[in-house]
Amino acid sequence: MRILLCDDSMTVRKKLSQQIKDVCECDIIEAKNGQAAVDAYTAHRPSLVLMDIMMPVKDGLTALREIMAYDPSAKVIMLSSVGTKDNLQKALKSGAIDFMQKPFEKERLVKLFSDFQEEV
Repeated sequence: MRILLCDDSMTVRKKLSQQIKDVCECDIIEAKNGQAAVDAYTAHRPSLVLMDIMMPVKDGLTALREIMAYDPSAKVIMLSSVGTKDNLQKALKSGAIDFMQKPFEKERLVKLFSDFQEEV
């Protein structure tokens, strides 16, 4: 499995990357903004995308819409520390399959990857 992890914080990317590797065996591609996420998605076609909403260059919701236009079957989970009901609704309407609030609980990640691997 290949996972695209997109967050503008290097600390968040490194921490989440390690947490993911503790939960499942996978390759992780990192992107630091929404444009880099779109570029990485088209280049690598990952199985799953975890993407922050608030980022420079291109925000996560815009990147989500571009990824979904490129590949309507893309599996994208939005991440946010400012998770408002409005952002959740926008993300789900734009094609996200789920939404996770930062900071992440390891149990939530375990369940997420367990559920995702069952689908694949």
